[in-house]
This record gives sequence, structure tokens and C-alpha cells, in this order.
Amino acid sequence: MFKRLRADINAAKRNDPAARNKFEIWLTYSGVHALSWHRFANRLYRMHLKLLARIVSQMAKFFTGIEIHPAAKIEGGVFIDHGMGVVIGETAEVKSGVVIYQGVTLGGTGKEKGKRHPTIEKDVIISAGAKVLGGFTVGEGAKIGAGAVVLKEVPPHATVVGVPARVVRIKGEKPDLSQEKLDPNAEEIRALKCRIHKLEAALEKLTGEKIECTQEELFPLPVQAGEGSEQEPEPAAEEAQEEEKTE
Repeated sequence: MFKRLRADINAAKRNDPAARNKFEIWLTYSGVHALSWHRFANRLYRMHLKLLARIVSQMAKFFTGIEIHPAAKIEGGVFIDHGMGVVIGETAEVKSGVVIYQGVTLGGTGKEKGKRHPTIEKDVIISAGAKVLGGFTVGEGAKIGAGAVVLKEVPPHATVVGVPARVVRIKGEKPDLSQEKLDPNAEEIRALKCRIHKLEAALEKLTGEKIECTQEELFPLPVQAGEGSEQEPEPAAEEAQEEEKTE
């Protein structure tokens, strides 16, 4: 337990340029405090004192603003920076060297039992407000951008951003991604354009005339109220006019 505490303090000193010394970290860093509470709660949980473990974890949440389920598996050398709003679920696993910023959720999807929270491999950086949801693995050395929502496995040394998160770099290199392939609406529009082009070609072949649209047909002007052709007289009015003529 104390060996892991030393590793947590060293991780904070290594990752936070504002940290002046280890004694200050031990006294003032809420992330280190939350992890210390969790080590104790986790030991109680493994001793089948689950209610007491939950009470300890709730006390840690009250004092630090960080909620870690006592069953979560967290190795030494993890750094939770700022920490407020961090949530780590029951079946989550966090390996050494991981850096977690404020507002991060390592959560599950649905209400199924079993492994439903993510496994975070070594040296992963999870930026502020990111959500990692599901029982998959985030590969070693990966980086998750601020506010990203990760719903599937992340390759090692990849950088993911967005909602839902997508890979933008792997080992410092940009992958060959087409934006149209990422956008289902753009893909659908491209397919419609292709079909229209083929239909126009077939129609021109049948009629022998080139199909063209005028500017007015492409962009019709809206008809304002009161404009346009006069309204046709109602049938009752026409009959009354004919009767007057006959008289």
C-alpha cells in the first residue's frame, strides 16, 4: 500500500510542473488522497467487507470530489490531476503511468454484469472531460483528447478526439482517413449524385437531347402573398353572373 503511495507521489511530481516537492504533494493533492483512500477501500473489498469499503469510498468522494468504486483495480504510479468530477467504475482497470484529468469518466454502458468498464494500459493520458465507456482496452501510450467520448478499443500510441472519438494519429503519424467516409450523410449524398448522373445519361441517350436545368429551376424564388395569377372566380359567382346576363 505504501509502495503504491510513493509511486503515486512520484507520478504527480513527474507529470505536474507546478509540484514543488513530494511533501507538498502528499499534503495538498486531492488525486493522491483519493488513491490512498481507494487502496484502503480496495483491501476491505477484497476481504469481503464490502459495505465498509463502500462507506470509505463515499467518504473519499465527499472530501476529494473523486469517485472510485472499491473494486476497481488501480496500479501504483497513477496521477489524477485536479481530479474534481472523476468517476472510475467497478470493473475498470488502470495501469501504472496513466494520467487522468478532471471530469473524466471510466464508465460502462447498459446494465449488464461482468466486465463493463474499460482497461487503461500503461502511460495513457486521458484529458479533461473525456468519457471512456465500455469493457474494451485503451492501448499503451494512447492519448484521449478533452471532451472525447470513446466507445470502442483504442490502438496503442494512438490519439483519439471527438464525439464519438476517432483516431487522428498513431505513433505521431496521421492515418489515411477520408472525411467523407467518416460522415454518413456525405456518403449518402455522393451515392445519390452518382445515381442521378447515370439516370441523366440514360435519358439523354433515349431522347437525344441534353438535359439541363435553368437557374430558375435550380433556385426557384419564393412566391410572396398577394403575387401571382389572380384567383379564379368561384363557381357560385359565375352562375350568378350568367343569370344577370340572361335577365
